[in-house]
Amino acid sequence: MRVLGINALFHDPAAALVVDGRTVAAAEEERFSRRKHGKRPVPFSAWELPEQAARWCLAQGGLRPQDLDAVCYSFDPGLSRPAAELGLDDPWDPLRVRYAVEAPGFLAEALPGLDPAQVRFVRHHVAHAASAAFCADGDDADPCSVLVLDGRGEATSHLAARREGGKLEPLASQELPHSLGLLYEELTAHLGFLRSSDEYKVMALASYGRPRMAADLRRHVYATGDGGFRATGVDWNAYAPPRPSGSEEWSPVHADLACSAQRVLEEVLLDLVRWLHGRTGDRLLALAGGVALNCVANSRIAQEGPFDRVWVQPAAGDAGTALGAALAFAAQEGEPVAPMPGADLGREWSEAELAAWLRRARVPLRRPPDVAAEVAEVLARDGVVGWFQGRSEYGPRALGHRSLLAHPGYAANLERLNEVKGREQFRPIAPMVLADRAQEIFDGPLPSPYMLFVHDVAPQWRDRIPAVVHVDGTARIQTVDPAREPLVARMLQEFERRTGLPVVVNTSFNTAGRPIVDDPRDALECFGSSPVDLLAIGPFTVNRADLFGGAE
Repeated sequence: MRVLGINALFHDPAAALVVDGRTVAAAEEERFSRRKHGKRPVPFSAWELPEQAARWCLAQGGLRPQDLDAVCYSFDPGLSRPAAELGLDDPWDPLRVRYAVEAPGFLAEALPGLDPAQVRFVRHHVAHAASAAFCADGDDADPCSVLVLDGRGEATSHLAARREGGKLEPLASQELPHSLGLLYEELTAHLGFLRSSDEYKVMALASYGRPRMAADLRRHVYATGDGGFRATGVDWNAYAPPRPSGSEEWSPVHADLACSAQRVLEEVLLDLVRWLHGRTGDRLLALAGGVALNCVANSRIAQEGPFDRVWVQPAAGDAGTALGAALAFAAQEGEPVAPMPGADLGREWSEAELAAWLRRARVPLRRPPDVAAEVAEVLARDGVVGWFQGRSEYGPRALGHRSLLAHPGYAANLERLNEVKGREQFRPIAPMVLADRAQEIFDGPLPSPYMLFVHDVAPQWRDRIPAVVHVDGTARIQTVDPAREPLVARMLQEFERRTGLPVVVNTSFNTAGRPIVDDPRDALECFGSSPVDLLAIGPFTVNRADLFGGAE
């Protein structure tokens, strides 16, 4: 069975192709259009489809639109209800729902040859749940419990379910307007950041504060003991004045508010997780939805919750519902589905194609005997490297395919990389580490290949890798398995041979407000406009000094 999944309605439009139960390709539209998150989550943009991502997925599978057995759209307008009835202040929501109703026609126009009758609507949170429950790997992956929390779906903001075999059994859901995701979005906007985009900045800022407002927030935000919760009606102005948008400054009261909200969020999630485990008794919990990108909360769930293991979908936001919708339909039709092969599901280029790009750009390129060793040497000399290798990642994390790399042993590299990327200085940068070395340095859920948990850094290592240690003594790590990522692992091994450190800074290859680079042109543009010392693109390297004559 050949199934194309589509996410389009809210934000992070994406497409994914599943053939015979296996994930062939998945990509976000932002990587093609170069618009962060693809579009803003407003009703007037709901008609916009991930046309480029969908066409690429089909090409990757060698398929035409008419070859598809189904196109699965991750929102079911038949389940929606009027916004006023749901307690939402959104007079334009009927327009959004109307666009969803008309999606089959829009898709047929975008993908000529597609029969609109092949389009299937999949409940939004079922798509999220399938993206986690059917993608999780390991011997304990079936059966498993699954928890979804985000801003909103058709009429709910949450789903607790259980996967057994090819079936997803819903166990509980929370009706709107109660929404942990929308609540966090409101806080994000109150703190001067862009809602539905910058929530991770709130999580970072929380580490600088004290949870002194948590007791009062618990009056408004709490679990109800039946698998649901309450989360609405918080007057943020009562806790702190709004922070001006775009300001570089923040005050302790804003950090305290972020810390308090983060603490209460974690407590509610733990209550929901304990309720779910009480219903299922499963060993594995799979998480999805935008709230599952909160790696601090994920770590508390893993460490304090009752499940033996927690697996988080790396594309936990709405982009992941494209894959989940396709998997949910395939499973519903009786097709056995395979776990996610990894997050590297996007575009890649052959050596010949990369060489042609570089020659066309007329940049001085080299082909070193071992690109991993050359990169390790530059990093050991405290250079910054743009790393462009293999297939691009699906989801918001750079995981060793589209990364900026640096030396973790110099504290100044935190400020340096934030300046390179144009980011706020309170934001941390992350380490990648060889999987067999992680346990001696980091305490937390291991392995952690998708950078979705935080780990305490061992005290004896904090002064050795200060660039990646957050103000609270933690780091959001990526563990690297040589069997799955041999080139990245070899680079780490070569770096350790030169420095004694099995850790390298890994942050996304982009600048603030721009999507992660995806194709060679993106990489060259970012390299050319940023103080990056070396571009490692496939087997080739481009040295900044050769390109610009070493000019300051």
